Amino acid sequence: MLIDGRKIAAELGSELTERIAALGTPPGLAIVVATGDESTAWYVRSLLRTAEKLGIAARRVDLPHDADAATIGGALTEAATDPGTHGVICQTPLPHGLSLADVAGAIPPEADVDGANPVSLGRLAAGLDAYAPATAAAVLAILDHEGVELTGRRAVVVGRSTVVGKPAALLLLARHATVTICHSRTPDLAAVAREADVLVAAVGRPGLVTAGFVKPGAVVVDVGTNATPDGGLVGDVDTGAVEQVAGAVTPVPGGVGPVTTMILMRHVVSAAERRAQRA
Repeated sequence: MLIDGRKIAAELGSELTERIAALGTPPGLAIVVATGDESTAWYVRSLLRTAEKLGIAARRVDLPHDADAATIGGALTEAATDPGTHGVICQTPLPHGLSLADVAGAIPPEADVDGANPVSLGRLAAGLDAYAPATAAAVLAILDHEGVELTGRRAVVVGRSTVVGKPAALLLLARHATVTICHSRTPDLAAVAREADVLVAAVGRPGLVTAGFVKPGAVVVDVGTNATPDGGLVGDVDTGAVEQVAGAVTPVPGGVGPVTTMILMRHVVSAAERRAQRA
């Protein structure tokens, strides 16, 4: 079956609305942007719309498209010190020559709601409290919603980025799955993938995962978001072929994406709740 990510996101949103009301004051989110990339602009507008619907005070912090690491880092630090801001994210892509790792250390871990600071990833690896990258956390939220048992199950993650692959593997490991991380140099990738009860595709290669990669009855989570020439989106999974074999699969669009947005908002609310408890 196809897993309805929009339905899952709506349920998460209903829960968040109640938690935000209990806070009494709106949680705050700052989105630092240093790019003119149109797909990024679309995504940021989507975040702002979702935040407004929930009652989260989200704002966009625009920087020059040629901003250096010091400028971006300064903006991230300044945003985090704003009393009305509880979560800070640095939107990618960044100006030429910069990576997220060059600036993410400027986001304090308590405001690092998208798990970008290397300290957050380190804490995640150590089994300590930290915000995981929202996309990786969305993978687990989907599996939980669908009632997928993870203890003792075999999970294969195709992709090793610090944004999705590695943190998703750590989250699965923390839930007692036996986890294999694959990548472009994994010999006979399809054979390894076929061992999985839960297969997570997160490499950014359209249609990489075909029916031959999937164990009958496995749950397949497609994290890929690849633009098509006509302006659409496709995932890393050949959904039409895979759904004939898998027990369940997330579509693109309408799968992981909406859940990721809502998980990010949940992290912002959690950050606001924690600050309120400390006050």
